[in-house]
Amino acid sequence: MDFIIFLIIILLGLYFWKRAEKKHYASIQKREEKYKNIIVISDKDLKRAKNDQSEWILIVEGTVVAIDAFKKLMASFVNLFGGRMKAYESLVDRARREAVLKVKQRAAMSGCNVIANLRLETSSISKSTKKQVGAVEAIAYATGVKVVSAWK
Repeated sequence: MDFIIFLIIILLGLYFWKRAEKKHYASIQKREEKYKNIIVISDKDLKRAKNDQSEWILIVEGTVVAIDAFKKLMASFVNLFGGRMKAYESLVDRARREAVLKVKQRAAMSGCNVIANLRLETSSISKSTKKQVGAVEAIAYATGVKVVSAWK
């Protein structure tokens, strides 16, 4: 009887974990489509955007995505037997994409149409002394540029 209850809890955790993750990815894809017109360029391309009419601002945004109990359980099994930690990979992917989207959103609110030198920093946040991952923090920073005239 206890095994059946344990199995039901595992299946419910799997269902709600997948559902929440799909919902978050759908939200990310929707917002990525909304902000796809904001151009992300490198340092070399930035020199072409320089002119007297350009305005520059620093944009820094961050996000934290926490791990749920089911992902932690699945990661524990993978840790015992070895292999890729797919549960943590999706956590890092979601956190990074969310941070980049926040930078693009801030750029759009500031009137910027170009983002230059986008950088990402990712770190894990431990919940206990055992150094277990409790959440993933992603910080994205870039230079927002309001390019008024055409590039030279």
